[in-house]
Amino acid sequence: MTQELLAQAALLWGPLGGATLVGLRVLLIIAASVVLIHVLQGAIRRLRIRLASRMEDREAVRRAETLGRVCRYLTAVVISLIAGMLVLAEIGISVAPILGAAGVVGLAVGFGAQSLVKDYFTGFFLLLEDQIRQGDVVKLGAHGGLVEDVTLRYVRLRDYDGNVHFVPNGEIKTVVNMSRGHAQAVMDVGVAYRENTDEVMAVMREVGAQMRAAPDFAPKLLDELEIAGVESWGDSAVVLRCRFKCVALEQWNVRREYLRRLKHAFDALGIEIPFPHLTVYAGQDKRGAAPEWPLRLVGAQPPQAPRGD
Repeated sequence: MTQELLAQAALLWGPLGGATLVGLRVLLIIAASVVLIHVLQGAIRRLRIRLASRMEDREAVRRAETLGRVCRYLTAVVISLIAGMLVLAEIGISVAPILGAAGVVGLAVGFGAQSLVKDYFTGFFLLLEDQIRQGDVVKLGAHGGLVEDVTLRYVRLRDYDGNVHFVPNGEIKTVVNMSRGHAQAVMDVGVAYRENTDEVMAVMREVGAQMRAAPDFAPKLLDELEIAGVESWGDSAVVLRCRFKCVALEQWNVRREYLRRLKHAFDALGIEIPFPHLTVYAGQDKRGAAPEWPLRLVGAQPPQAPRGD
């Protein structure tokens, strides 16, 4: 029906009238696309604001803003492409060859920029699934540190030495997040073989109870000290393993403070913290006899040569 009306208008008004109608339709398509983009982006923005108003976590609000910005951008790109193809069809340009050429160019660009596309897709799902937040302490493969920024392209980390790591999202295979919920401060304590392990564990529990009662560390500790028992027999020590359930990101401070207090307690009670022992072997000759070692006590008088008469 529309084509018949256009044909009749073209016959009545001539070529100029047909071109005018085509121009009006092009303007209508452009105006409709602009209005549609504005409406959809406004709806996405209002939805994001409504969701953010119900969130108490500042990082969750920031993640929602990033996802909303991505959705608005994709909406504008898709609608603009569709409107462009409709405009080309109205002015008589065949879209099929353009799509074919675009497919070839897109394939070539895809081979060259596939890592970039992978970065963006991985970054989108990292944000969507809330795997990483700003302020977390994470380990991403060989890189670890404090998360300073999370984008669709990369994750920026700062390690303990102050070095900044830019990790492309496409290279992230596993995420070890050490700052969600709670943490465990795990300590391995070595004592000499002569010590009574039951008495040592009693001292460890006492030191743990003192930390639980300390005003500086009571808010950081979520449970009593848990002693797993004898972890291993080392070369010169019996290793006892214990752990504290604590607030996330406080596990390192708790571990350092507990070991500091335990060192003072062991020193006061005479419990030996062993050090590696070394046994010197002098070797043997072919007859199985060990060579003589000249030894002298520190402070002793050196032997004097006999005097001749």
